[in-house]
This record gives sequence, C-alpha cells and structure tokens, in this order.
Amino acid sequence: MTTKMCVLNEFKECTNCGECEMCDLDPNKKCDNCMKCVNSENAEFRGIQIDDIELPDNNEENVAFLNELEKQVKDEEE
Repeated sequence: MTTKMCVLNEFKECTNCGECEMCDLDPNKKCDNCMKCVNSENAEFRGIQIDDIELPDNNEENVAFLNELEKQVKDEEE
C-alpha cells in the first residue's frame, strides 16, 4: 500500500487536513477553481503545475470535465 504524501510538504504524510484545498486569496474559503489567483495582474505566477488529475467515477462527468478543461486551454491560447 502506497502512502499518500502531503502536496504542500513532500516530507509529510497526508493527514487530510484540507489545507491544500484552501483558496490562496481568501484563506477562509475552499478553492472553487475560479482561477482569480492565476488571472489577476498582481499574480506571483501565471500557471499551475499539474501533477495528477483525479476524475470522478462517473464517465459522463469525466467527459464533461475534460471537455471544459479543453475549452479553457483553447481559450487561453487565443
């Protein structure tokens, strides 16, 4: 069995504390992928490194998610 490591501290096991799911701009809010942290003019970075994508078990949801992701990438390239 593989131990899941914390995405914020690679030397620590994940404890499901939820800190990695919090908004960078509003620490009292869970991230809803609004992308304001990336798209703002004062952003410290302009991209996000994606290490893994966890998809829901429902195939229809997977297709909808991937279609939306593809649309966002195309919109950013224009």
